[in-house]
Amino acid sequence: MNYIKAFAPATVANVACGFDIFGFAIEEPGDVVEVRRRDEPGIIITDITGDEGRLPRAAEKNAVTVVMLHLLKHLGLSDFGCEVVLHKNMPLGSGMGSSAASAVAGVVAMNELLDCPLSRQELLRFAMEGERIASGSAHADNVGPSLLGGFVVIRSYNPLDIFSIPVPADLFCTLVHPDIEINTKDARYILRNEVSLKNTIAQMGNVAGLVAGLMKSDYDLISRSMVDVIIEPVRSILIPEFNVVKQAAIENGALGCSISGSGPSMFALSRGEETARRVGEVMQRTFRDAGIEASKHISGINQGGPVILERS
Repeated sequence: MNYIKAFAPATVANVACGFDIFGFAIEEPGDVVEVRRRDEPGIIITDITGDEGRLPRAAEKNAVTVVMLHLLKHLGLSDFGCEVVLHKNMPLGSGMGSSAASAVAGVVAMNELLDCPLSRQELLRFAMEGERIASGSAHADNVGPSLLGGFVVIRSYNPLDIFSIPVPADLFCTLVHPDIEINTKDARYILRNEVSLKNTIAQMGNVAGLVAGLMKSDYDLISRSMVDVIIEPVRSILIPEFNVVKQAAIENGALGCSISGSGPSMFALSRGEETARRVGEVMQRTFRDAGIEASKHISGINQGGPVILERS
């Protein structure tokens, strides 16, 4: 192979009660990466579209290429050379797994260019390095579902233990992005270092309930379990109109609604696409009534993860 073009999807992380341990992939949007071999050793970024010039062009500082550098070092290919083009198709600091999609598309494209020496599960630890360079923390709740598809659970980070669980076929996500930006590092900084025993017990019950509800297709249990008593009360203050938008989503049929990742995007889960679209309309309209423009995406749970769009 001399050229690979790969797509990696956006994701919803935390999923209400599952801070740093839950995440799922959606169909779109997502980032696209083009990788082309070159004779000279080393990785160079030749272009980035959609970032308004904000992302670093140095290979060792960008999430899309730092994962490639780690992969090449692991494989002992220090003389390998390639050119990289990154197409950003979602806002930076959106809470939609933007840096994760770049990292995943990059590592998948490079692996494909090298005739797939590693499985996607084996690529996970390299993709996590993209998150480390972007946000300072190598968390897997975005890169995991973007790379593996579906709804994933990170049982442990040391050692890394990640697995997927089945979800109902007619479970749909509404993802709404208000036109504001929240820095992931800032959103983590405001979190409390200590949590009360009462809230810990409540959160553990909701985590267990959400897993069971998804696996049993028990929509009432899913709805009852989509409650975050630890992270959401703190982070929601960074999102204007959060409580009003959340209430509107639930009143229009959503099973639950919360913050996507570190925000400002909000997501809702619904039974059926029609309900998910209605929820999206009302969430978007509620933001706009407050003078905040917002985009929306309606999607089932993306079970496939990354896709190779072109190769030659």
